[in-house]
Amino acid sequence: MQIEIVPVWRFRKSEDEPPMMVMLDFLNEIRATGKITRAAEQAQISYRHAWNLIEKWSDFFETPLVERKRGKGTNLTPFGERLVWAGQRLQARLMPQLANLVHELEAELAEFLPQATTEIRAHASHGFAVEQLQRILDSQGDMVFNLRYVSNETSLMALKRGECDLAGLHLPQGPLRRQAIEANREFLTGERYSVISFVTREMGLMLGAGNPLGIRGVQDLKTPDIRFVARDPVSGTAHLFKQILAQVGMTPDDIGGGHPSFEFTHAAVAAYVASGMADASFGVEAAARRFNLEFLPLVTEDYVFVCRDALLASEAMKRVIAAMQSREFTSAIKTLPGYRAANPGGVQPAAEVFGE
Repeated sequence: MQIEIVPVWRFRKSEDEPPMMVMLDFLNEIRATGKITRAAEQAQISYRHAWNLIEKWSDFFETPLVERKRGKGTNLTPFGERLVWAGQRLQARLMPQLANLVHELEAELAEFLPQATTEIRAHASHGFAVEQLQRILDSQGDMVFNLRYVSNETSLMALKRGECDLAGLHLPQGPLRRQAIEANREFLTGERYSVISFVTREMGLMLGAGNPLGIRGVQDLKTPDIRFVARDPVSGTAHLFKQILAQVGMTPDDIGGGHPSFEFTHAAVAAYVASGMADASFGVEAAARRFNLEFLPLVTEDYVFVCRDALLASEAMKRVIAAMQSREFTSAIKTLPGYRAANPGGVQPAAEVFGE
């Protein structure tokens, strides 16, 4: 059994009127393809019904949502574009929070389902690869992979306190790796731990399509009128970006006016830039490509999992490692720009990675 929670947009002009529901996925398909026929097929409605919906929404907002141009198909109006991008940002922002709620509910109900016999509690930062692992494990009916999205430090603290079995962690390659190891070593004392290889991912600057401001490095972000959208300050990504800035003698306050906006996922900051509300951000390449942004690579990260040695002998953990090593997982990772399955499921003693 799987639970799905989906946000629905409903607009209301007054308390006395029934709400108007707008299908943002439908409008986004028009934006992407320029074809109402394609959007109608995706929504499984007729072409006539699709036009009726568009006219109904336009009447409600008292402004057109789409426009036809001879030889150029159908495009969204500026208002239609803004509506769709607002939906994209909301979806990206809510996704990890809704996923946490789903997994919490599934875990509660699984206690009463006889077919749910094995469980792993995992805490990890949100990412495209971990979503794929979750999907594969969810397809195993008697396997409960109870995944909570949290920051790097929070996941290791939870592992230390016994609140989770598996903690996600990303470690940058290159000169910044030593700092990350020193910052996280304190959470892995007193017991024997192992590090499980997962994926590598490219991290860098997300820039507007065509890089209209000609940004070539983090130093170019000092321009006063740069609009930068940052990850939430407690995230591992925000901490990594702060370290990258320090390498060139900068701090987050040096960027633009020093007061960036914040979002909580890689997809959310990418959507923010793609919608034209920001000029740049920092995150994974896969998010930038998903929203057709320019990407300037800055560092490669190793995304790993940490667990107590005793967990490795459990049937549940063996199945998690088998999922990481499966052809299905490696095939899925190949579709994610900037990701690479680097010896997924390979196990090392934590002492070899972090030092004694």
